[in-house]
Amino acid sequence: AAFTGSASMLSEGIHSLVDTGNGALLLFGIKKSQKPADEQHPYGYGNEIYFWSFIVAVMIFALGGGIALFEGIEAVLHPHEVDNEHVMWNYVVLTLAMVFEGTALRVALKQFNATRGNKTFYQELVDSKDTSTSAIVIEDSAALLGLIIALISVGLGHATGNVYFDGMGSIMIGLLLISVSLFFATECKDLLIGEGLMPEDIKIITDILEAEENVTAHKRPLSLYFGPNEVLVNLDANFKDGLTSDEIEAVIDQLENKIKKALPNINRIFIEAETIKTNKNILTEN
Repeated sequence: AAFTGSASMLSEGIHSLVDTGNGALLLFGIKKSQKPADEQHPYGYGNEIYFWSFIVAVMIFALGGGIALFEGIEAVLHPHEVDNEHVMWNYVVLTLAMVFEGTALRVALKQFNATRGNKTFYQELVDSKDTSTSAIVIEDSAALLGLIIALISVGLGHATGNVYFDGMGSIMIGLLLISVSLFFATECKDLLIGEGLMPEDIKIITDILEAEENVTAHKRPLSLYFGPNEVLVNLDANFKDGLTSDEIEAVIDQLENKIKKALPNINRIFIEAETIKTNKNILTEN
């Protein structure tokens, strides 16, 4: 951008700087989320990653998308000639950037696809609770698409001499980043305000409860994410009449083991048990 005066190149330059800063914020969020539980935060700091992921989404919107859109509109309203004498700088930088971003995206997709199963790419982005990995996939995908837009706009402007292609490219990059940031911010918001297990996971827990002969009735399991791999589950179950407290505790231990084996990301289970014989509530936690 400094050599050629291209608005599209400036937008992609700012985008790259924002991405670098976002990567640092995500690393910071991951480190903070790994702090052990203490008296003030008895369930740990897992939600730190959701907070910093939300900050990343805001930065993409404000710094990446906002500035790119502003620069594009400015270039369209007050067009100026791009310095074609140094236009090869644009092609070289954009080509190298596409190689780097493509390599980073490949690594992120490998980790992302490892847990995707049979879900579509979009559905996994929506359902994923690991916002740090999702953020990298979203950012790198947007960056690669932005670089392609910049390359096309710079190429068309160079080939035709039309000064408006450069500004339009910057506007498209800005709209792309704003759309991406709004989508990612919405996903982070759902986790920040308290999102539970997916319906298919709730069904697994329900099936385990219904398969237990000593459980006569139960309510719908309540769950809450405290991080990508930290889930709290609350269960309210009625047990067969005549069971002693020791027998109920043994059944509860079996239920907890089965649930954790089926869903390893569940690390805290609270079960409230009630029997008519004792007419007492037993609250156990593991």
